[in-house]
Amino acid sequence: MKKILVLHTGGTIAMSANQDGAVAPTGQNPMAGFEKLFDNQLTIISEEFANLPSPHITPTVMLALKNRIQAAEATGIDGVVITHGTDTLEETAYFLDLTLPNNVPIVITGAMRSSNEIGSDGLHNLISAVWTAASDDAHDKGVLVVMNDEIHTARYVTKTHTTNVATFRTPTFGPIGLVSKHDANFFQELIRSEICDIQELVEPVFLLKAYAGMDGTLFEAINQPTTKGLVIEALGAGNLPPATLPAIQALLDRNIPVVLVSRCFNGIAEDVYDYDGGGVKLKKMGITFCQGLNGPKARLKLQVGLSAGKTGADLVNFVSNAVS
Repeated sequence: MKKILVLHTGGTIAMSANQDGAVAPTGQNPMAGFEKLFDNQLTIISEEFANLPSPHITPTVMLALKNRIQAAEATGIDGVVITHGTDTLEETAYFLDLTLPNNVPIVITGAMRSSNEIGSDGLHNLISAVWTAASDDAHDKGVLVVMNDEIHTARYVTKTHTTNVATFRTPTFGPIGLVSKHDANFFQELIRSEICDIQELVEPVFLLKAYAGMDGTLFEAINQPTTKGLVIEALGAGNLPPATLPAIQALLDRNIPVVLVSRCFNGIAEDVYDYDGGGVKLKKMGITFCQGLNGPKARLKLQVGLSAGKTGADLVNFVSNAVS
C-alpha cells in the first residue's frame, strides 16, 4: 500500500463554530481519525505540524514546512497532503512549488466551512486530496491544490470568494484536473518551474497595490536600508500614476529590485503604453515585469530568488519568466 503523510497546519478545516456562529480553533482536530476511511487501501500517517489560522502563517513557517516534507521524503513516503487555512493557502502552495524538488506528489487542501457547520466541506476535500496524492498521474505536476473536486496548480490558483466553497479558481487557464470518487483525472500539464532549495529567507520584501491618485508616499516609507525588494500590483496591463515615479526611481537607484504585476484578475502584465507611468517607460526605468502571477505570489517568487542568492540578470530572468 502507498504511504501518504498528512501534515495538519490549522485553518477552518481544523476549527468548529460555537453557538453564536463564531469559528475558532478547537482542542482536538476535527479531522482526527479520518485515517480509518482508507483502511486496507492506503497507509496514512497524520501529524499535527501546527495549529495556525492562515493569517498567522509566515514564510518562516512555510520554510519549516518545506524542510519537514524533505525530511519525510527521505523515509520513503509516496505523497504528502497538507491541510491549511484558505486565506493564505495559495501562498504556501506556491512557496513549496518554488522550493521543493518534484520527488513525490504534494497536495494542499482546506475548508470553507468548519467541521460542525451544515455542508462542511473539510472531510470531503481531505479525502479528495489524499486520493490525488496517491495517484500515479499526480507525479511531475508540481504542488497541487485540491478543493471542491477540482485540481489546480499552485502557481496560478487563487481564492476568489470570501465564503463560497467553490472559491478556488485558476483565472485564464482553469483547473488541470478533476477528482471523481477515488480517481484523480488530469487534463492539462503545467510546465515545471526552476526549483530553489533555500535554507534561509531574505526579508523584508514588500507588496503595494496601485490605485488612482497614488503618489510616492508609500514608496518613500519603504525606502529603508533593510528593504530587500518590492512588488507592485500595477494598473491595467502594467501602468502607474506618474506621481509615483520619483519615489520608485529612488528605490531603483539603491539597487532594490522592483517587480511589477497587474492588479487585474485575468491577463498578464506587459509594456504596452508609452506615456509617463506607462509600461514602456516603467520597463526602461529598470522595473521587472512578472507575467502570469498575482501580487502575493510574485512577492514570494522575488523573496525566494533573493534567498537563493540570485542577483542582476539571473534574478530578473527568474522573476520574469512566465513559465517558472
